Amino acid sequence: MEHKLPELDYAHEALEPAISRNTIAYHYGKHHQTYATNLNRLIQSTEFENADLETIVMKSSGGIFNNAAQVWNHSFYFTSFSPEGKHAPEGALAEAINSEWGSFEKFKEEFEKAAVTLFGSGWAWLVADKDGKLKIMQTQNAGCPLTEGMKPLMTMDVWEHAYYLDYQNRRADYIKNLWNILDWGVIESRYQL
Repeated sequence: MEHKLPELDYAHEALEPAISRNTIAYHYGKHHQTYATNLNRLIQSTEFENADLETIVMKSSGGIFNNAAQVWNHSFYFTSFSPEGKHAPEGALAEAINSEWGSFEKFKEEFEKAAVTLFGSGWAWLVADKDGKLKIMQTQNAGCPLTEGMKPLMTMDVWEHAYYLDYQNRRADYIKNLWNILDWGVIESRYQL
């Protein structure tokens, strides 16, 4: 099975100024594509040759896992954005966020802290456990919450290639600007229990 990048529902310049056309071209068009290309090459003649991406993430290790998880993580990340999406959660997800953190603003503060303080490269996530309880978690490198039995709802990529062209070393500014393009309609659909 060949693994491909998801088609984006927005033009490469549509997320500006939060994410520039140039960053989309490199991050999605080159980095993300390289993970998919490497994965397709690595799984040839292995037990994962015909496996879906989630199965590979859950059952592989080493280079196959690193590339599969990065394809999955990046696809999840890029499909979370919209230039005209919902800018705040509603319904059950909003209630769960308020229950866990007291307010959406407090959640954002805690999430930003997790994203900014992650040492090195990786991801900050909003996840739900099997009972629907929300949690903010960090994963290093290609780490993916699926392998820890969590249901990913939202992520922010904090590898430098996600923001360096636009923000240089200002990770906190990048994180703050992502709130403007996250589509909470998409995130709410992932929360359906």
